[in-house]
Amino acid sequence: MDLIPGPLQATVHGSEFFELDAGTRLAAQAGTERTERWLRSTLTAATGLPLAPAAGTGGTGDTGDTGVIRLSVDPAVAGELGEEGYRLTVSPTGAELVGGGPAGVFWGAQTLRQLLGPDAHRRAPLPGRRWRLPRVRVQDAPRFRWRGLMLDVARHFMPKDGVLRYLDLMAAHKLNVLHLHLTDDQGWRVEIRRYPRLTETGSWRARTKFGHRASPLWEEKPHGGHYTQDDIREIVAYAAERHIAVVPEIDVPGHSQAAIAAYPELGNTDVVDTTALTVWDNWGISENVLAPTDDTLRFYEGVFEELLELFPSRFVHVGGDECVKDQWRRSPTAQARIKELGLRDEDGLQAWFIGHFDRWLTARGRRLVGWDEILQGGLAPGATVSSWRGYGGGVAAARAGHDVIMCPEQHVYLDHRQDAGPDEPVPIGFVRTLEDVYRFEPVPPELTAEEAGRVLGAQANVWTEVMEDRSRVDYQVFPRLAAFAEVVWSALPAPPERDFAGFERRMAAHYRRLDALGVAYRPPTGPLPWQRRPGVPGRPIDGPPPVR
Repeated sequence: MDLIPGPLQATVHGSEFFELDAGTRLAAQAGTERTERWLRSTLTAATGLPLAPAAGTGGTGDTGDTGVIRLSVDPAVAGELGEEGYRLTVSPTGAELVGGGPAGVFWGAQTLRQLLGPDAHRRAPLPGRRWRLPRVRVQDAPRFRWRGLMLDVARHFMPKDGVLRYLDLMAAHKLNVLHLHLTDDQGWRVEIRRYPRLTETGSWRARTKFGHRASPLWEEKPHGGHYTQDDIREIVAYAAERHIAVVPEIDVPGHSQAAIAAYPELGNTDVVDTTALTVWDNWGISENVLAPTDDTLRFYEGVFEELLELFPSRFVHVGGDECVKDQWRRSPTAQARIKELGLRDEDGLQAWFIGHFDRWLTARGRRLVGWDEILQGGLAPGATVSSWRGYGGGVAAARAGHDVIMCPEQHVYLDHRQDAGPDEPVPIGFVRTLEDVYRFEPVPPELTAEEAGRVLGAQANVWTEVMEDRSRVDYQVFPRLAAFAEVVWSALPAPPERDFAGFERRMAAHYRRLDALGVAYRPPTGPLPWQRRPGVPGRPIDGPPPVR
């Protein structure tokens, strides 16, 4: 079986099949309603089969009839495999999918779709196609509870339909956390009704840059966009149907020039004419950071109040990274605040800023997450650390008793190039191949068993400075996201014992799934996506990519 991510156990029993046809029905017990909706709509679109509810049950029971796909939740499975675990059994007369919880049933449904073949990922049926499930027994459960993808929609805006599409792609790979990076120096992407200028002014910049280092390309026209609160509600609801949590990120106190351009009083007005600032139209790290004042705190409390109404996720990300402190060093207001609070320096001032929102979010039943710079000056008591500058921050946080999400840039930053060759569209960062990502290990060996238990999981990060549209995001993310998904889901041996050759063999089928899903992935060999003829994967066309 060419399943990705690979399951804990999978056994094929002979060469028999359960064949789906117009009479195949779905029987869904309580707790499986989301999966029933998803499975019926997805498989009906791909196969043309109606998959009606089982007769006499209204789709909510088990009739014992043949030709039925049965969905149920069993506490016994939860006790053995956890709520995200499942068992899938296919016989010649039907299929039974039992999850430890509703999420487990859903992840099992992803496996069922893969077993039907790559064409089951299409959105339109193929005439004359037969749909058969092999006679198998699969038992499966994830290694980590946090299996995340971060999408940076601040640098280059991704419209709502693109986000919904990525939720579907995440679900197909059994990923369960979408981290939306909603604000930065280059754009503010979420509607806050009490502060309308955040999107009226902050969501647009005068120009945008596509390239990096060796190939800078500028588009001299405004770039922007934002999500309305209704858009966010739709995204969150769509994710919930797929058992994916959406974690919002609002950057404080650095990476805030877009907010300051909209509301100049948020900046360090005693050292900078903030009224002259615009949304930043370059890449890098802006020195324009938030002023450490009570008014700034009240402003962002208002932002987070609206955010908590939109995002039910227990976790809220506040950034906290790359806060340039030059303005604070020159600011009489910032220096007075340091003296008033009895802090050692500007790092302590940043820790005070983060600590305030840690307490504020905790009081409302939420948990703060921040990049590993929040360790500087002392870590807030309830904070979870996203360790991006290597493993060091995560190790320090775990040893201090804090939860950790591992996302080191040296391993899982998917904006970094996949090959050193001259054909790569944007030569940025480290070369990280499919095999490099497959050999990523989220738990550092120096942690004790207790400390390792603090590693909630891992996350692949996609920063979009050089990804101006959906196809460029696809090219950077895939196929490496498939390798990452297996790392965070499957019970793999520690590197270097991982069977990358076996993974590559299974990827041969997975590329066909990605083709069916319309993903413009970077192929392991052969022509680049822009060299293919439309609708004919792998067939090249003449000439270089078009000049923007």
